[in-house]
Amino acid sequence: MVFQDKDLVCKDCGTTFVFTAGEQEFYAEKGFENEPQRCRECRNARKAARNNGETRQREMHDVICAECGIETQVPFQPTSDRPVYCRDCYQNNRAR
Repeated sequence: MVFQDKDLVCKDCGTTFVFTAGEQEFYAEKGFENEPQRCRECRNARKAARNNGETRQREMHDVICAECGIETQVPFQPTSDRPVYCRDCYQNNRAR
């Protein structure tokens, strides 16, 4: 299917914004059926309001890589029953 840029009207502020062909292709790949109803600025404002204007930081945990032994950080609480790898070792093990 060939997509073409579409002009849409934001339901919050009434401005016209472009729903690009690339965005439409992304929506189709993800199985989204509805077009966006808000411009980027209004979407960002709603998201900020939901988060009370705060950006969330991931909690990082210090670990030692099970393969190379360097100290690194991971965005999850590791458990003792599974090895934890640094970014490079993880990528190397993933490729195998």
